[in-house]
Amino acid sequence: MFGILIWSMTCMLQDQFIWSALWFAVLLNFKHIYLYIAPTYFIYLLRNYCFKATGGSLQWSSFSPFRLITLGFVVIYVFALSFGPFIYLKQVPQVLSRLFPFKRGLCHAYWAPNFWALYNFVDKTLTILGSRLHLTTGTPSAVMTGGLVQEFHHVVLPSVPPVVTLLATVTSILPAMYYLWSKSKGPEGFVRAVVLCAFGSYLFGWHVHEKAILIIILPLCLLVFYKREDASIFLILSTTGHYSLFPLLFTSAETTTKILFMLAYSVFAFSSLGYIYKSNWSWWSLPLLNSLESLYIVGLIPLEVWNSAIFPFLDFSEQFPFLPLMLTSVYCSFGIVYSWIKFYKITLFDRKLKSQ
Repeated sequence: MFGILIWSMTCMLQDQFIWSALWFAVLLNFKHIYLYIAPTYFIYLLRNYCFKATGGSLQWSSFSPFRLITLGFVVIYVFALSFGPFIYLKQVPQVLSRLFPFKRGLCHAYWAPNFWALYNFVDKTLTILGSRLHLTTGTPSAVMTGGLVQEFHHVVLPSVPPVVTLLATVTSILPAMYYLWSKSKGPEGFVRAVVLCAFGSYLFGWHVHEKAILIIILPLCLLVFYKREDASIFLILSTTGHYSLFPLLFTSAETTTKILFMLAYSVFAFSSLGYIYKSNWSWWSLPLLNSLESLYIVGLIPLEVWNSAIFPFLDFSEQFPFLPLMLTSVYCSFGIVYSWIKFYKITLFDRKLKSQ
């Protein structure tokens, strides 16, 4: 399905707008998680296919109703083929209940490393401190770290309903959508908006799966040769994001394999991009990263040593089985949030990008 995503984006970059819309509609019907980036497609197609721009300025009088109808027909046709049998059998409510399972709770059993993981961690920390200091009543709830897929309530911080995550997600992507509409940067701007839209949905969405990080990483690959800063963010995000998937390969037989694959990929990525941008390895920093960023990435090593080689042999490992998962999620959250902020900054404020 990622192949279909890249295919659709490639069609867009080549101004094959109808084909891009077609393949993205197909992709949505394969996996609705790509709805995260649908706003980018809508805005870009509306601005660049239904309107014309002269010298970067949008010509409102150039709006083409025929082109809008054509786009609508393509999308509706794909959805009709997909949902037609369910409509005929009157099973649409059942389909929608499975597509949007709001009863599953704010976070997945393994917290995706996003803003809500940090929120949960703060609530958990305050709960334990409050219990030790006799500031909270009752027994601290452990349901957030119980490994169950269900709704739960925070103990100290306010509980988060789905509408709050929706508002947070929309707020996080609005600057990117405004940037795409008012300051269209052509194909590069489209890719940047896709990445930012995926970022916002991942960081603030409801019941986000950890695998959704790949929806950010893969489109970002298309930008690594544009600017040095893009390559730097890619190295931080891909290294952190790929490591955050380690808990999905949880058996001891998989430990060596996943570590070797991760190590091989990281060495290749840092070496190749460092060579392109003439940034070498040093004792104080990794290629394209500053000292603090390098320290953060290197910090993944002791974290993995603790998770795989030390924690399983401790006396309390069976009592707190979720601890390695929580540490991984929280640690990776910092790197992903940092990458989002840095990418937003260079996208919105880099004057080197020319309007098209």
